[in-house]
Amino acid sequence: MSHHVAHSGYRQLVRRLNLFPQGAPPSALLFRILSILLSEKEAEFVSRLPLTPFTVQRATKALGLPETEVRVVLDELAGRAFLLDLEHDGEMIYLLPPPMAGFLEFSLMRVRSDIDQQALSGLLYEYLNVEEDFICELFTRGETQLGRTLVHEPSLSAENAAQVLDYERASEVIRSAGRIGVGICYCRHKMSHMGRCCEAPLELCLVFNDAADSLIRHGHVRAIDPLEGLDLLQLAHDHSLLQFADNVRNGVNFICNCCRCCCEGFWAARRFGHLHPVHTTNFMPVSENGRCNGCGRCLAICPMEAITVSATEDEQLQGAKNRASFDQELCLGCGLCVRACPHKAIRLKSREKRVITPVNSAHRIVLMAIERGCLQNLIFDNQAHASHRVMAAILGVILKLPPLKQLMASRQMKSRYLDRLLAKVDTASAAR
Repeated sequence: MSHHVAHSGYRQLVRRLNLFPQGAPPSALLFRILSILLSEKEAEFVSRLPLTPFTVQRATKALGLPETEVRVVLDELAGRAFLLDLEHDGEMIYLLPPPMAGFLEFSLMRVRSDIDQQALSGLLYEYLNVEEDFICELFTRGETQLGRTLVHEPSLSAENAAQVLDYERASEVIRSAGRIGVGICYCRHKMSHMGRCCEAPLELCLVFNDAADSLIRHGHVRAIDPLEGLDLLQLAHDHSLLQFADNVRNGVNFICNCCRCCCEGFWAARRFGHLHPVHTTNFMPVSENGRCNGCGRCLAICPMEAITVSATEDEQLQGAKNRASFDQELCLGCGLCVRACPHKAIRLKSREKRVITPVNSAHRIVLMAIERGCLQNLIFDNQAHASHRVMAAILGVILKLPPLKQLMASRQMKSRYLDRLLAKVDTASAAR
């Protein structure tokens, strides 16, 4: 099987995936995964689609096929959640989501009979958790990551709560979303096929806005209202699950309610924690002197294994006493430990340096592309003729970046046009 699926259609698709900032390292396992999700003809079709969001007409031009045939295939792939179809101003826009969080996750967000989900789960586990190349590529390249940690809201004090912005609260993301869907947790569903799933609820994976609209339309997730979304968030809080969200301020597309045992993000964060594969909150836990007795409940609940309990000298007790300490390099600042402590011996304090979150998905993707050396692929899309509108949007993001990131972008693009634009921005800034 691996020899067959390594043929041209799948290889072309893997090359196409790796033009984007969030790619997928080639592997015999990856070819086998793709062969479950797509035929080789479909893989070759997808490999020729534009990198940036596109219309049927633009895809038709890139593929050189009749528009009616292209539309049928696009709708079929969207129906299987390999593509997303988004309606804007009465026109359908299509895009190929990245492998993660994207079509690999979507394949297990509901129970399906059209693919072998047990075989797929085994292959995904081997590819993501054993081979490691994909996880390393996804979580340890560049400073800008796919996801961020949201603070455990029941752990916030009144003082903390005043410092938390709306996009940093899962509850506010839910309340403000234009559309909400809920599906099965990809990670726990996958582990259930491996016989290793924990007892945390399965239907807790939340998607929002355009992504939710597409997945709801094709039955991959269930439409819910904000009130049910908040009920599900409370269920996640009751099970001490951590909220892991899309790393953007506006237009958040997902919130995962993650357990420490099944979640791939936490697996990567524990394994590569000092490389910061997941963005932290703006808080750090600290132990209140005299209250901690070293019971270890915080240690047991920490998803990052960032807490140690060891003996320290206590002058009041005139002897050694067990007390919790926190590794600032590993800690995500989620606050689960605060709520777990029976002695109220832990509180959250603000980090010295505030975490900066990209404005929206375009901003995040451009930052990731710059840091990973593939910005030119987004702007000079060889899959189809460049869209001036897309180029203008990307350049608009670049022009708002710090000078060092602008320089990195300019070098990658090797574009005199961009250099002149950046020079104009510098001149205008100096004049102000």
